[in-house]
Amino acid sequence: MGEPSMDPTISAADSTAQQDSLFSMTDVFLISLITGLFTYWFFFRKKKEEVPDLPKMQSVAAPVRDSSFIEKMKKTGRNIVVFYGSQTGTAEEFANRLSKDAHRYGLRGMAADPEEYDLSDLSRLSEIDKSLAVFCMATYGEGDPTDNAQDFYDWLQEADADLSGLRFAVFGLGNKTYEHFNAMGKYVDKRLEELGAQRIFELGLGDDDGNLEEDFITWREQFWPAVCEHFGVEATGEESSIRQYELVVHTDVNMNKVYTGEMGRLKSYENQKPPFDAKNPFLAQVTENRKLNEGGERHLMHLELDISNSKIRYESGDHVAVYPANDSSLVNQIGEILGTDLDTVMSLNNLDEESNKKHPFPCPTSYRTALTYYLDITNPPRTNVLYELAQYATDAGEQERLRKMASSAAEGKALYLSWVVEARRNILAILQDMPSLRPPIDHLCELLPRLQARYYSIASSSKVHPNSIHICAVTVEYETKTGRLNKGVATNWLKNKVPEQNGSSSLVPMYVRKSQFRLPFKPSTPVIMIGPGTGIAPFIGFIQERAWLKQQGKEVGETVLYYGCRHEREDYLYREELARFQKEGVLTQLNVAFSRDQAEKVYVQHLLKKNKENVWKLLNEGMAHIYVCGDARNMARDVQNTFYEIVSEFGNMSQPQAVDYVKKLMTKGRYSLDVWS
Repeated sequence: MGEPSMDPTISAADSTAQQDSLFSMTDVFLISLITGLFTYWFFFRKKKEEVPDLPKMQSVAAPVRDSSFIEKMKKTGRNIVVFYGSQTGTAEEFANRLSKDAHRYGLRGMAADPEEYDLSDLSRLSEIDKSLAVFCMATYGEGDPTDNAQDFYDWLQEADADLSGLRFAVFGLGNKTYEHFNAMGKYVDKRLEELGAQRIFELGLGDDDGNLEEDFITWREQFWPAVCEHFGVEATGEESSIRQYELVVHTDVNMNKVYTGEMGRLKSYENQKPPFDAKNPFLAQVTENRKLNEGGERHLMHLELDISNSKIRYESGDHVAVYPANDSSLVNQIGEILGTDLDTVMSLNNLDEESNKKHPFPCPTSYRTALTYYLDITNPPRTNVLYELAQYATDAGEQERLRKMASSAAEGKALYLSWVVEARRNILAILQDMPSLRPPIDHLCELLPRLQARYYSIASSSKVHPNSIHICAVTVEYETKTGRLNKGVATNWLKNKVPEQNGSSSLVPMYVRKSQFRLPFKPSTPVIMIGPGTGIAPFIGFIQERAWLKQQGKEVGETVLYYGCRHEREDYLYREELARFQKEGVLTQLNVAFSRDQAEKVYVQHLLKKNKENVWKLLNEGMAHIYVCGDARNMARDVQNTFYEIVSEFGNMSQPQAVDYVKKLMTKGRYSLDVWS
């Protein structure tokens, strides 16, 4: 089969002329067509698109309005918005208190989660008369924003908005034992001013290592007079008790529609669906729970959680969040004291119908479920709770005592500190010690803060254990000044989680929180790990991973561990595992400080000083990465000071230069902390 033959009667010249003529006509036609289309597009396109543009904009406006706090404030007559960046619920609680305060000054406030709104709308807040934005911002980890404030933080970093019409104030929640004390509060305060906003009251810095509640009250009692002066308003009266939720008791309810401990979706524990997170935790089965220590009064434990088929992924250094349950005996005692049937099914419905937060916890549910899974009944209640409860004390002396502790007077603050905080009185202890105080249980449930997830450094590597997450923890148990035995909620709950027995399995609601605590990218980079007590947890994962990398034929750098415990024969955690890793050559140095096995106490920092020459060599020549995990208040600070000394001595630097050197290591990700207080 060939090409079709040409007519032999057409000469070559004729053929060429015919083609030229044909191409000319085609060209003219194409050019005319293109010109016509272009002319049509140029003159008529805009009109065609502009007409539907308006309805398009209007149709898009609805979802935008849902995320616009400005529209919500206008609709509900609010002029103060209090945003909160909260990881444990305290900043949210402070934000709610400030928003409720506003009514005393003829103003109306609303607390707002920045994750739910478009914060670029801050530039429009001046559209509302006497408007003010307050930010209660907690700092998480090593100077990081809380999960719900991450988007706001990112926006602030990138924004070039003009906020010249915005009036603001910031209260930060931090802990002085951490390197980056109140970093988030300081950054928000500074950045808003840089964008042109007007600060109407100075930055407040709350310290959880001291007395966070007192710091907040002190700032708050000076903040409101500054607001009054700025807007020319006056307090309309005394602080009063205003219920935020109304009680609805369900006498005839379908139990399939009642929450039984789920954090988000109803029946989510019966019908598990990934992805799993804070609002949708995975129910992991406990496959191992063994005691790690051989003696002593404490109970140190190793737990393994099965995450098979969950699609949960984790890396060494991440944290596992666990949702615990309160001790049933404490719950029952509260029910008995208040004479309540704890199995009553009820809902607490927000009286503000426009609020995004319809209930203080998942509803409908029973009082028993609320007190067991949703409410914090073991921590000392804050002053606002005492103030609200005071009205229910029938004894005048008890009522006066409660009001005094909730006041901003010096005497009241001192009484609250000694009688509540230092005595570690929880709500049950207060009810027991004040016989006339018998509040309605629904109001108590409204006032108590949410029970929060507990975070643990993961003690395993996903390279070795892809289907399980390991936890290393010590049970918290202590006697208070009143002679009561207080127990840590999560650790005692976990202690009783035994692997499957008689066909019954122990389940733990959990999810993984990503961390910046990471092994170096290059396995050949040396690592120096310092983790006394349960601070060893992430390093078990690190060492497992280094062993796995070595098995894969990778070149693995020096792996050095500084570990500490009280007694060699009592609480030397993971002793056999560490010995095996050392024997296999994965753990190149194992330095253990037994603090109480001799007259003079020996801690990890003493061993660092003892090996200072080797430490400096690894740091300076080997470009080693340093990791510190454990107590922030003393250990982490002492270890850091030891590094200052080593750097100063061997690097021939002054003290300020050595401090700057270590700070730069932190900035470069070569000195990482995973600490708690």
